[in-house]
Amino acid sequence: MMGDIRKKGYVVPLGMNSMQKFVNAGFKVKEIIIKEQHNCKTTEYWDNIKKTFLMLAHEYVFVLEKQEVS
Repeated sequence: MMGDIRKKGYVVPLGMNSMQKFVNAGFKVKEIIIKEQHNCKTTEYWDNIKKTFLMLAHEYVFVLEKQEVS
């Protein structure tokens, strides 16, 4: 599973960036499974703080297939 992160207030799409690297290496994407995060360790921390951003509450599972080289 792979999740995205924030860096200096901006989202870094680690999941999609990683998937693209696999595609560039010759893999085909068979499925993208998005798992919703529940009960994140830091969720309670943010409950009483005014947020100027949306919580990143998902992770990806990529099902890939390596293509045969002809």
